[in-house]
Parts: sequence; C-alpha cells; structure tokens
Amino acid sequence: MPFMTQNDAIAPTTSAVVTTTAIVRACSRVTASTSALYGLGTLAPVSDQPINLSSGLPTTVLPAADPAVADRLADALGAPAPQRREAVAAVVAAAPRFLDGWAALGDLGRDTIERYAAYRVGYHRGLDALRANGWRGSGYVRWSEPTNRGFLRCMRGLADMAAEIGELDEVERCRTFLLQLDPSGIPAD
Repeated sequence: MPFMTQNDAIAPTTSAVVTTTAIVRACSRVTASTSALYGLGTLAPVSDQPINLSSGLPTTVLPAADPAVADRLADALGAPAPQRREAVAAVVAAAPRFLDGWAALGDLGRDTIERYAAYRVGYHRGLDALRANGWRGSGYVRWSEPTNRGFLRCMRGLADMAAEIGELDEVERCRTFLLQLDPSGIPAD
C-alpha cells in the first residue's frame, strides 16, 4: 500500500466535486424559478400595520325550541297563579331539554332552594346544549339571541339564588361566566 499524506485522505474525489457542483446548479435553478413564479424580489414595501387574521371569538346560538313546546309553556304561564307552577313543571317534565321551561320553573319556585335547584338543572342542561351546538368552552353566547336566553336566565337565576344562600364563590363564578359569554351584560329582567 502506498504511503498517504493527510491531504491525500481528505482531498475530494473528482466524482464528489462533480456531484456537489450539480447540486449547487440545481438549487440555483430552483431558486430562480421559484423567485419568478412567486414574484420574489418584486414585492412592494411591507406595511408595519398588523393584520388581524381572526374574526374574534366564535358566537354560539342555540336552536329555537319546538314551537309546540313553546306554546305549551306560554299556556302554562297564562294559567291562574295557584296552578301556574304545576303547569310549568308539567311542560318541563315533558320536555326536559327546554331551557326556557327550566328558567320559568326557577322563577316560580316555592322557595330559594327549589328555585336554586331548577336554575342549576337548567344551567347544566344549557351547557349540554351549547356543547351539542359547537361551543367548545370559549366564545360568546349573547343575550341578543332570543334562543340563548333560557340558558342565560338559568345562570343568572343560579347566581341570584346562590347569593341568597350565601354561596358567594358560586355567585362570583356565575357572574364572571355571564360576562365572558356576553360582555355587554345580561339584562336584569
């Protein structure tokens, strides 16, 4: 075996030089055609103004209730005062996903705990309805959409009843959540 110097061991072979040169030329052609294709080097100056690629938080709108169920609730609310609560309870029992019914039942409760319980059930049924309609834990649920009001009334009622029984952390959670869902605020009535 002939004697090799260090320079001989690291000297590039002719085929390595040819291959490297071919790769560099190919990359230059790709860069040139990409520049021409996409107009690189011909762009106008870039603005320093930010670009908003989002339209903001999504808004969820609950679907309208079955008109027949809404009519039954209207009839129940029009019943004489002594029978009104039982008439509304019958509507809710027949349509337990009807959020306006839970809100009305909470409004008609015989005492604070009964009202609290009805509003809490309506609140949880409302969360289920929101999730079923695309809400993923963030985004708006606005009072301005009439179909959202049953849920929002239940949450507002839950906060009010929690205040009456001294459950202040629940009051704070509900009120904060209401403002997150609709920063314009929920009307008191």
